Amino acid sequence: MESQIPYHTALDWLAWQVELGADEAIAEAPVNRFEAAAVPVPVPNPVATPASTSAPAASAIAPPAEGADPVAEARKAATRAGDLAQLAAEMEGFAHCDLRHGARTFVFCDGNPAARVMIVGEAPGREEDMQGKPFVGRAGQLLDRMFDAIGLNRASPDAKEALYITNILPWRPPQNRDPSPAEIAMMLPFVQRHIDLAAPEVIVLMGNISCQGLLGRRGITRLRGTWQEVMARPAMPMFHPAFLLRQPPRKREAWADLLSIQSKLRG
Repeated sequence: MESQIPYHTALDWLAWQVELGADEAIAEAPVNRFEAAAVPVPVPNPVATPASTSAPAASAIAPPAEGADPVAEARKAATRAGDLAQLAAEMEGFAHCDLRHGARTFVFCDGNPAARVMIVGEAPGREEDMQGKPFVGRAGQLLDRMFDAIGLNRASPDAKEALYITNILPWRPPQNRDPSPAEIAMMLPFVQRHIDLAAPEVIVLMGNISCQGLLGRRGITRLRGTWQEVMARPAMPMFHPAFLLRQPPRKREAWADLLSIQSKLRG
């Protein structure tokens, strides 16, 4: 008799495959793709098709021109954006960032764009990639509790009590690896334009990647707690909530940083 795989073992294997990016089951019988390609595919009515937050198909985006400079192209695209909706469209259609091919969802922002405080994180993780919002899951829940403690909330319609949240990258890197310097550089013009359009009073840099992008420096342990300047705005580097989940004793320093942000807003 053929042995069966235990239920929980099979479930763990399935979760592992999903984490690697598998999103399609394989049929029992082989499929002749040459015959399948000959079958005409109906074209959906673009008016009737609902908007989707999923990553656009690679075929729907024109490939980048050979030899083009990704950073220069990003600057041009970011400059074309006159508002946040146009900026999101330019970013989603930016063909030079190969991370789009492995990501499930384009993650642009969350919260109130009129907020006095703008948080810039690193890149989407697995939960963010699934939900299409930055800072969800355990790290996002901790972030919400942290800022609730000083009277700020991403769901608040009042700009004085609101948060606006984005990331350096809108696409999830494979296996949650750190973004490369090239990936950060090509997306940075969009982040800078994002800050211009949102016009926050205070910027919070969550973690090393956002500090590397907007300050040109890493070393969050040294940088946190000291006010910096980003695009002529005060910026506070802070430990990323994911780091605080691994190192709970460092929450004391994060609390001091939150109090400093609160003082800056009151002052």
